[in-house]
Amino acid sequence: MGFEYTGIIGLIILIANIWAIVSTVSSRASVGAKVLWIILILILPIIGFIVWLLAGPRANR
Repeated sequence: MGFEYTGIIGLIILIANIWAIVSTVSSRASVGAKVLWIILILILPIIGFIVWLLAGPRANR
């Protein structure tokens, strides 16, 4: 029971982080800001994604 839910949740987190990284790279933020956001997302996958979702660079800015 635990394995199936853990695998699905892990996959969802992976997809969300990939989406966040792609969106960050395609944003108009400076290169330094992009690098910092990507490092945050990679080092702290769940917390980094939540912080990025709330305060990260947007592609249309």
